[in-house]
Amino acid sequence: MVGEAYIVDAVRTPVGRRRGGLAGIHPADLGAHPIRALVERTGVDPAAIEDVIYGCIDAIGAPAGDIARTAALVAELPEHVPGVTVDRQCGSSQQAVTFAAQAVMAGTADLVIAGGVQNMSQYPILSSFTAGEPYGAADPWSGSQGWRARYGDAEISQFNGAEMMAEKWGISRQAMEEYSFTSHQRALAAAAAGRFGREIVPLAGVSADEGPRADTTLEKMAALNTLTEGGRLTAAVCSQISDGAAALLIASEQAIRTHGLTPRARIHHVSARGADPVWVLTAPIPATEHALGRTGLSIDDIDVVEINEAFASVVQAWLIETRADPARVNPNGGAIALGHPLGASGARLMTTLLNELERTGGRYGLQTMCEGGGQANVTIIERV
Repeated sequence: MVGEAYIVDAVRTPVGRRRGGLAGIHPADLGAHPIRALVERTGVDPAAIEDVIYGCIDAIGAPAGDIARTAALVAELPEHVPGVTVDRQCGSSQQAVTFAAQAVMAGTADLVIAGGVQNMSQYPILSSFTAGEPYGAADPWSGSQGWRARYGDAEISQFNGAEMMAEKWGISRQAMEEYSFTSHQRALAAAAAGRFGREIVPLAGVSADEGPRADTTLEKMAALNTLTEGGRLTAAVCSQISDGAAALLIASEQAIRTHGLTPRARIHHVSARGADPVWVLTAPIPATEHALGRTGLSIDDIDVVEINEAFASVVQAWLIETRADPARVNPNGGAIALGHPLGASGARLMTTLLNELERTGGRYGLQTMCEGGGQANVTIIERV
């Protein structure tokens, strides 16, 4: 019999802008912050935690050598508590939650911390690619005969993928800018209403997300140059480069009873699917269809959706295909406004999803995000 996995608590740092208030923090200290907060808030015995699973990508330099283990030690968890780092690209910390839930459901663990960390100010996106250049490898595909036989010399780029999605689904530059403006407006309104108050644990004098722009306008967006000549994308319709960390405490029914914990949600479903890696970003569409099919739920059964706003076109194409109610999707803004600290974003989205379900009294929440390699995770949680 498969056991149940519950979310006991979920916390995050504020999301810092590039070169912002969190830029100078060592990744281990950044990653340790929500771990400490989970222990303090839940009162769980840290010696009972059986693993720390963290997402992080471009793990060179300070975040190298298993940042999950380093962050756990910095957070002063007992030395017998291990840690493991996951790389499913942008979905790394969502996958960390999946692995934690699967361990609990399988009965091989009762208490697991899952989350992620990324300091993009210190280690920019694709810095691991750059690190390979002295060894003659500029990316994961060039030089692979098998890759070339299957996919040829097609450009593998998230920016190209986002452009292709905009073209295929007929999403204009203006429509993407209007979506992005709404993301900022929703994030600003949520912050003003205190909706992030329960999930954010201030750090280094930063107590709020630094990304939302109160001064942005559609006119300013329209004045930006496109990223490529003749293209539709501008910086305004892309997620922001950011720093941050987030973590969740995942527990079994036995652990909840033993430690006197109060669960906030049950993990109803976890899955991942792949799609064309050349398109990079389309997998949330088939992954959502797969998850709903496995659970017997319809998109109308989902009260809140958190889908990562890597690019506006990703979410807009997903909306077209799923016919989800846009009012239920990223109601507090997304990565275009709040930022996208790569390895931490999955846990950040899950934390925000949990709090929004509780605020609105909804039952089911669905999280999905596009990931390098043409992949996507889907997690469905049920408020308890």
